[in-house]
Amino acid sequence: MTSDAAPDAGRKRTMREHRGTIYLEDAQILAHRAWPGNQHVLRVAAPQAARRAEPGTFAHITCHPSVPLRRPLSIMRADPHDGWIEFLYKPVGTGLAKLTERRPGETISVLAPIGRSFTPSPSWPRVVAIGGGVGIPPMIFAAERLAADERFATPVVLMGSEVPFPFEIDDAPSDLPGMPRDATASMALLESWGVPSRLASRAGLPGAYRGFVTDLAREWLAAQPPGALAETQLLGCGPEPMLHALAKLAAELDLPCQLALEEYMACGVGGCAGCAVRIETPEGPAMKRVCVDGPVFDAREVYPALFG
Repeated sequence: MTSDAAPDAGRKRTMREHRGTIYLEDAQILAHRAWPGNQHVLRVAAPQAARRAEPGTFAHITCHPSVPLRRPLSIMRADPHDGWIEFLYKPVGTGLAKLTERRPGETISVLAPIGRSFTPSPSWPRVVAIGGGVGIPPMIFAAERLAADERFATPVVLMGSEVPFPFEIDDAPSDLPGMPRDATASMALLESWGVPSRLASRAGLPGAYRGFVTDLAREWLAAQPPGALAETQLLGCGPEPMLHALAKLAAELDLPCQLALEEYMACGVGGCAGCAVRIETPEGPAMKRVCVDGPVFDAREVYPALFG
């Protein structure tokens, strides 16, 4: 076998694994709402994707007839019964800016669900999901699924943003012993599910902890009894500095941690390898494609130096 054969074999194996699990659908826009901070929530009818979507997976969508390339968006919610999926996005760049022009009743092409999802283990039933900015959507999806899974305790969701949060705020959230006093607001939707949450921001947003969301996580976890920490695992999605800080926290507290990485993508299905990142594997360092080998990886694989 030549030196080029092993990577080719890996790509073919990944293609076989994903065969029959990614669907191409003409999805009708059901709702499209703008929120402060130039943020948008898009819901589309995509029944096949809705049946297979899992927290951490994403869709590759067409934004507008004038924009030839698709854009990747994390799936924030999926309803397999009613057949819809939902996204939260910020229009950075021409493609997503054109997407904001699309209206209910119009159709966009959706390729989904793509990628490997979060796989929390019941061995650590207390899950803390931590999202920053456009990394918030997978945490909402994960919380919804975990809250319905009797193998896990009720999850806790911590969210950080430097612009107003794109959802209704609850100013009388569920009690969370050990939570810093300035963290007094939460996401109303999560509260309606019985899932406690807290917000963090350096922008002085009302009810939000004054600082990074990873600092909020550190303070709250430090206040937890050893028995609770021994049952805790972390899930995270957000910008790279946030993920690094979260992995460092997990290493310090010896907590299992899974991270959903954010990378620029062209094809979104593993063909171009433009989203490849260096990952530590049992066989040594390797370049893995975020779109299909991820986007979710173990924190130890992404930041091995932090874990020793």
